[in-house]
Amino acid sequence: MKRSRVPFYTTLAVLVFFYLPLIILSVNSFNDSRYGGPWNGFTVRWYVRLFQDRQIWHALQNTLVIAVGATVVSMVVGTMAAFALNRYRSRLQMTHYGMIYAPLIVPDILMGMSLLLFFVALNVKLGLFTIFLAHVTFCVSYVAMVVLSRLQDFDFSLMEAAQDLGASHWTAFRRVMLPLIMPGIAAGGLLAFTLSLDDFVVTFFVAGPGSTTLPIHIYSMMKHGAPAVINALSVILLLVTFVLVSASRTIREKLS
Repeated sequence: MKRSRVPFYTTLAVLVFFYLPLIILSVNSFNDSRYGGPWNGFTVRWYVRLFQDRQIWHALQNTLVIAVGATVVSMVVGTMAAFALNRYRSRLQMTHYGMIYAPLIVPDILMGMSLLLFFVALNVKLGLFTIFLAHVTFCVSYVAMVVLSRLQDFDFSLMEAAQDLGASHWTAFRRVMLPLIMPGIAAGGLLAFTLSLDDFVVTFFVAGPGSTTLPIHIYSMMKHGAPAVINALSVILLLVTFVLVSASRTIREKLS
């Protein structure tokens, strides 16, 4: 019986749809035309201009500081929330679960507006701190859900066995449980870092003067007409992403 070629062509079409825009973007980053379009010759001046633009690197610094801070806090708070949701069963916990789950389904524009009104009502000055709090708000939910799924498959008899062998509750948690659930915590942290890194809508509402992040700065550059520099920046971000993914895969293979 002859195999159907439909799955192959479907997969190929999806891959082309996903990666063709990235290829076009990479080619245009070396195009001498400022606005893309027709090919005007090879150039690297957009990369030179990119590295000379201090505003972009200041925005990137703000983005990384907020992303790292929000990731660390959300990993701690989200893990504790996951433990509480997994261990206790009550009506209060159902409310807790709803509060944790809500940021996953609430539209970003609604969350951004509500956080803005909240900060204004408390007379909190908008800036990096308010962006940090806003990012923690939705990052905690993603970490909690990922860790909770890990805890639901965890064999708690391992903890009881460790305590039977003389380990304290803290030692059993640190030596037995934490290493087993760490992949879930790390996965939730990576997800939170990615979401914080490229968030635009929520950040747009709660950002103040001097607290521009990279997505907001890119939006401003698009409005004022500098797409060639953005193409160069996008290529660098793609290369960094591919390097990090390749490195993480290599480390995982060595550890396994």
